[in-house]
Amino acid sequence: MLKESSKGFIKTIAVTSGKGGVGKTNIVANLAIPLRKLGKEVLILDADLGLSNIDILFQLTPRYNLQHVINGEKRLEDIVVEGPYGIKVIPASSGIQELTALSEFQRLRILEAFESFRHKIDVLLIDTAAGISENVAFFCITAQEIIVVVSPEPTSITDAYALIKVLFTRYQEKDFHILVNLVKNSREAMEVFKRLSLVADRFLNLSLNYLGYIPVDESIQKAVRAQRAFVEMYPECPASKKLYEIAPKLLEREKKIKGALQFFIKDLLSLSTDT
Repeated sequence: MLKESSKGFIKTIAVTSGKGGVGKTNIVANLAIPLRKLGKEVLILDADLGLSNIDILFQLTPRYNLQHVINGEKRLEDIVVEGPYGIKVIPASSGIQELTALSEFQRLRILEAFESFRHKIDVLLIDTAAGISENVAFFCITAQEIIVVVSPEPTSITDAYALIKVLFTRYQEKDFHILVNLVKNSREAMEVFKRLSLVADRFLNLSLNYLGYIPVDESIQKAVRAQRAFVEMYPECPASKKLYEIAPKLLEREKKIKGALQFFIKDLLSLSTDT
């Protein structure tokens, strides 16, 4: 398993979404910096195995990636690269279609790799792919916390509900944090959350947690074009301020002995056998 922090368990957070284009990866990259400034050792796992983007946002040029670990060619320690502020990144491959649907053996290979991983880590951020694939479920059920990123688009809300439904009904996940992105203000964010929350309560009898929102901010796109984190390039912009508010909330929550990539074999295997 992952080496425990000197201060206790590793906080493991999966950041996911029902559909692409809602800013999930950008949130992961930028959330890492406030967590790092809070004194935490942060590791990002780029788990969007077919369309990796974390390295692009951080201007990293990794020589190796998770595919080399899955193939048994490298250890996790061999592929870790360092981003801004000492944030560590496990890069994924890009344009490798076969990795978008991991086999049981490949999942076990990832398990073995993390069991022998020895870097000191306080927070692990997992940037999953979008959608309801088995890969997404696999990485979500390994995490202590699940953040679902949703935007005001009706399709985003519908797909976020579909993702939550799958994780709840098939894998018994009950704790979801909703982060609303790309909204004008807090009122619009709360409207989006209420729409999603009402459906989850009505059809799943499930209460969702409102984590907060990130406003539409032109600084975000400027930073993306510059291949830099917006919280680093524009620390006083509205979007940055919101992420600096959200980061400590995640650390305040009680640590659950569920994740830190301490995989449960029955969950791991069920992704292959329950299809």
